[in-house]
Amino acid sequence: MLAARTGAAGSQISEENTKLRRQSGFSVAGKDKSPKKASENATDSSLSPSGESQLRARQLALLREVEMNWYLKLCDLSSEHTTTCTTGMPHRNLGKSGLRVSCLGLGTWVTFGGQISDEVAERLMTIAYESGVNLFDTAEVYAAGKAEVILGSIIKKKGWRRSSLVITTKLYWGGKAETERGLSRKHIIEEIVRAMTHVINQGMAMYWGTSRWSAMEIMEAYSVARQFNMIPPVCEQAEYHLFQREKVEVQLPELYHKIGVGAMTWSPLACGIISGKYGNGVPESSRASLKCYQWLKERIVSEEGRKQQNKLKDLSPIAERLGCTLPQLAVAWCLRNEGVSSVLLGSSTPEQLIENLGAIQVLPKMTSHVVNEIDNILRNKPYSKKDYRS
Repeated sequence: MLAARTGAAGSQISEENTKLRRQSGFSVAGKDKSPKKASENATDSSLSPSGESQLRARQLALLREVEMNWYLKLCDLSSEHTTTCTTGMPHRNLGKSGLRVSCLGLGTWVTFGGQISDEVAERLMTIAYESGVNLFDTAEVYAAGKAEVILGSIIKKKGWRRSSLVITTKLYWGGKAETERGLSRKHIIEEIVRAMTHVINQGMAMYWGTSRWSAMEIMEAYSVARQFNMIPPVCEQAEYHLFQREKVEVQLPELYHKIGVGAMTWSPLACGIISGKYGNGVPESSRASLKCYQWLKERIVSEEGRKQQNKLKDLSPIAERLGCTLPQLAVAWCLRNEGVSSVLLGSSTPEQLIENLGAIQVLPKMTSHVVNEIDNILRNKPYSKKDYRS
């Protein structure tokens, strides 16, 4: 999977910085199918929108189960042979494409080739892979290209089947020269949509999507692809966590229902802010203490940062009641959104990764009552009056 990006490296990635807006990137869109209303021949007992959505999800799950059982019988296998069964890692479709990705993925930003050694990187990938993770995300700009090299070297060393993995990368900040960066024909063969179509047709990638693009830009790319019989994007990679909700909860659902673009989200712990490590300042060994992350330190010690820390303290009793840590609660909260195909985790130690992977066990506990409790504390739930079922 390929992501072409217009974003930042080694500098603040906040939404305010318009220079870091765009990235193009990774997936193939499915057909534009608007879900039929379950109440077309409606009676007084017609389903509510939420009930309709749940029914549709159950129908799709049943269909996948039937298909899986047929395949296993054909291959003389049992359900015990499937990754989901052996690891407990759920998988979801990437947007409306047929690509199945683990609902938790492993990112390499800051860590691979930078914050951690190659040995630790190998341990992290091994833990993730053995836990059922099949999605690994990187970018040409991460550690000046080292992250991609390290990831590839580990896969080769471990001897993992390439067909069992989904690797996503992103393009834009390739090098120092003007011709080594951007989304020009020179850098990625042709201009964005045509380039991505060419890359896929040449077998260099299987899907493409976007990262840090606006809804309007994604729709424009889709329209160009349809107009000129090219391959449209299937996924947007967006920041999503307790304190960043608008895009994933309001803008992307419309794109999903209209053109099949799904969401792959990153930074579920808000660059570590939700981890709890910054409750009493900035520890020396933390990411915010690094020279190139001064912007993160400033965010943490700001008035808004202090308000966020207070909200996290109010969320702690909920985590304790559910028998999990605050980071696990935060990751499970992201996963409870059915529009999210996969959440990318970023860990610098095996202990952190194992803890975050434990969010899978918390997901079934994320009832509507718990989600409402969290919303009442955060008080930042975005509102959209649109009905995407039509």
